[in-house]
Amino acid sequence: MKKLVVSCCLACISLLTYAQSAPKYSNEFLFVGVGAKSFGMSQSVIASVDDVTAGYWNPAGLVHLKDNVQLSYMHSNYFAGIANYDYSGVAFKAGENNAMAVSFVRMGIDGIPNTLDIWKNGVLDYDLITEFSSVDYSFMFSYAQKLLKNGLSFGGSAKVIRRKAGQFANAWGFGLDAGLQYKLDNDWRFAVVARDVTSTFNAWNFTFTDAQKETLAQLNQEIPKNSLEITLPRILLGAAKKVQIGENYTLDAELNADLTTDGKRNTVIKTDALSVDPHLGVQFGYADAVFVRAGVGNIQKVENIDRKELWSFQPNIGIGLNLDKFAIDYAMANVASTAAVNYSHVFSIRFKFNSSTTDTTSN
Repeated sequence: MKKLVVSCCLACISLLTYAQSAPKYSNEFLFVGVGAKSFGMSQSVIASVDDVTAGYWNPAGLVHLKDNVQLSYMHSNYFAGIANYDYSGVAFKAGENNAMAVSFVRMGIDGIPNTLDIWKNGVLDYDLITEFSSVDYSFMFSYAQKLLKNGLSFGGSAKVIRRKAGQFANAWGFGLDAGLQYKLDNDWRFAVVARDVTSTFNAWNFTFTDAQKETLAQLNQEIPKNSLEITLPRILLGAAKKVQIGENYTLDAELNADLTTDGKRNTVIKTDALSVDPHLGVQFGYADAVFVRAGVGNIQKVENIDRKELWSFQPNIGIGLNLDKFAIDYAMANVASTAAVNYSHVFSIRFKFNSSTTDTTSN
């Protein structure tokens, strides 16, 4: 009975113990993505991104802002509403050849029962059950600059990470991202992004009362210790092509590949040192105002009911409406990192101020 009662709380603590001991999937909340457009295109946007979300995807794209100032907000629920994910950002031109952005990401699970304190003097007291939240925050500060070569831009982001699990655990972290974008006159675009280029470090601190430690010991649960968690670098590669169809129609296609260095993953190409995860997105537009999007990603091998290995993939779809002062995007996307079907509705909105047309390479 006692084990059953504390199971929910211990599940969270076990995840924290795992996180401090294994670099794989560290800070994975930072790779969920932002902007419904990117979800509709299966996150295949690093070569073509040219709006406020570039502060997250590829800071080099900020120099191609069509507006002097852009604001964006996104909210979505994941895993049947268990987790809430929010993003907000602001970007602005700092000059003719440079731009800046500030981005904020929050992912949290609220209302988790804390059952470590319900035993008092050997008696089970359900009135002592409290709740806590497991929340991850990231603050990103991005800067982009056009380089001497026409069409080439460079950007970097410094990110501060704050992670908390109630009163039990908290961490502060810091990391750096860097990106390049190269746009040709024939509408080919290429990009390289280095996430956590110097590795990202989270310093974890765990706090438990003596009674909580005793409860954990009785259940043979390991008590987490203060430690340093490391997020290893990942390289993103992208190539995109824009095709004009008649006077009002356009077709954009982009292929990205994520190269991870934190051990073998279930991806198309996988080795002990490197895993490669390709994904593709397309966007069909009318009059630069209405967009229909689709993408495919998370390609991996899974076992069917007969325990035979088959290739699986996850398709995503989305639509967008671009108006004079704001844009609205929607996507129905599978956000899980496994082959399990876990579609979510993703909405985002972008506000535009003081529009300009000085950058004719943007779409």
